[in-house]
Amino acid sequence: MNFDGILFFPVTPFDTSGSIDHDLLAQHVGTGVDAGAGGVFPACGTGEYHALSGDEAASVVRTAVGAVDGRVPVVAGSGGTLGHAIEVARAASDAGADALLVLPPYLVGGPQAGLVAYVEAIAAASDLPVVVYHRGTAQYSVDSVRRLAANPKVVGFKDGVGDLATAQLVVRAVAETGRRDFAFFNGLLTAELTQAAYRGIGMPLYSSAAFAMVPEVANAFYRAYVDGDDDRRIALLDGFYTPLVALRDETPGFGVSLIKAGLRLGGLPVGGVRAPLVDPTPAQEERLAEILAAGRALV
Repeated sequence: MNFDGILFFPVTPFDTSGSIDHDLLAQHVGTGVDAGAGGVFPACGTGEYHALSGDEAASVVRTAVGAVDGRVPVVAGSGGTLGHAIEVARAASDAGADALLVLPPYLVGGPQAGLVAYVEAIAAASDLPVVVYHRGTAQYSVDSVRRLAANPKVVGFKDGVGDLATAQLVVRAVAETGRRDFAFFNGLLTAELTQAAYRGIGMPLYSSAAFAMVPEVANAFYRAYVDGDDDRRIALLDGFYTPLVALRDETPGFGVSLIKAGLRLGGLPVGGVRAPLVDPTPAQEERLAEILAAGRALV
């Protein structure tokens, strides 16, 4: 898979009855691809994978694949309990996804051998290649990533921990295996704040939740990042991303909730978030509107 551009993690829109609004989802995904997304990751973290049934996750992927129409890769979420992850992996393959992002297992943590076995079981469940997500209950050692890289179906590593020293060792360990088709992603929340450092250790790709609600700002940052325009990149960090992160950090789960709120403020009625996440208060939404306006003004 070749990714050229920001990695887009769409939200999952819900209608007033709480059901998935597939027409709105298709519009949301299509708009993101038209705006220059380099890949689409439906039913993942921003898409509230944790709150979707297996059938719902499959339907989200199917709708996203249709909206993308082959223009960029589609990488579907798969994780949680192993049985659920396997069912979702097979359904994503049937829906036409190009790969899977293996999210952490549910509740329990296991030793490294168990984490490797978890990824390998999901990889074996379908014909799709997989990207491992290093986060939460799935924190892989350098040796584990080296072992997984020996499996040709494991094609990427997404870091959501933020330990740059370990991430650097992972990059080098995979290089030592001779793999040249392995992708590395910065998957930290609001990855724009750390991407300059990640590029320095050999992880040039990053996911952008902000792209889902304000693609013009995310694209301006991406262009500054690619072009080496540090003055513009830092101006966007100071004027938009830093206050956004300060608001995000006030409440657990706001990495998703604020994106949906931002889309609603922009006129796309994507609904609220499912429990256990909560939506922002009116005062927080007002602050978000100010932050979005400041970001657009910088563009």
